[in-house]
Parts: sequence; C-alpha cells; structure tokens
Amino acid sequence: MKFMLIMRATDEAVEAYKDMPFDEVIAAMGRYNESMIKAGVLLAGEGLTDAAEGFVVDFSAETPLVTDGPYGETKELFNGFWIIETSSREEAAEWAKRAPLGPGSFLEVRRVTELEDFPADNEWVQKEAGWREEAAARAAE
Repeated sequence: MKFMLIMRATDEAVEAYKDMPFDEVIAAMGRYNESMIKAGVLLAGEGLTDAAEGFVVDFSAETPLVTDGPYGETKELFNGFWIIETSSREEAAEWAKRAPLGPGSFLEVRRVTELEDFPADNEWVQKEAGWREEAAARAAE
C-alpha cells in the first residue's frame, strides 16, 4: 500500500523553524529519510519553497483565478511530502510518528490510489495503465 505523508505546519511553526539552525533541520530530515530508504519504504519525498513563491488557482468562478502567494489568512501550510510503501495503514502511521517535526507541525497521511482501485474496463484507466508502462520503459532505458 502506498501512502502520502503530507507535511503541514501552522504559521507559528514555520516561524519557529526559521529560528532553528538550518544544518540541524537538514540533518534530522536526512536521518529520517535515510531510515526509510534503508527500510525500503521510501518511494519519493520533497520539500517545498516558501508559500510566497507559490500561487493558488481558484476554480470557484467560470474562469479560474490565479492568485500569487503569500496567501491571505493561512491556518496551516503544506510544506512537503513523502510517499511511502508499507504493508499496512498501521505501519504507515508508525513511520509518520517518527518524522522530525515539532509543535505546530503535523502530517496528514492518505493512501495513494492504485489502478486496481478503479474499474479495469474503463477506457481512461486502461490508458493510464499504458502510460505507466511507457514511462517505466523510458525510465529503464
């Protein structure tokens, strides 16, 4: 089973991280990532730049509206993610609990859907399977 661990933090937690020595933050994340790599569960993971560099596309109106960051009121920010593959939901929770995050930070853990979760006879599901096979073949070259 694949799970996405979505790193979230309050504005206050983001500010607190700015007071921490950068080398300590990177070392803690590096040790966590290394432990997942050695266990064979880490498939992907990335951090994100400051929200001020991002933008939001709002689909509330007929024409989507693009708004640059920093955003108005934020209660929490999405700061990065890991995608892990584990044997169970409980194992994913155990890995999530080990993340080197502090007060005001939390992980939202969601199962990643697989092709098997969708009707196999659907045209678009079949196309998706083909695209994935093509991508795997290109990656193997």
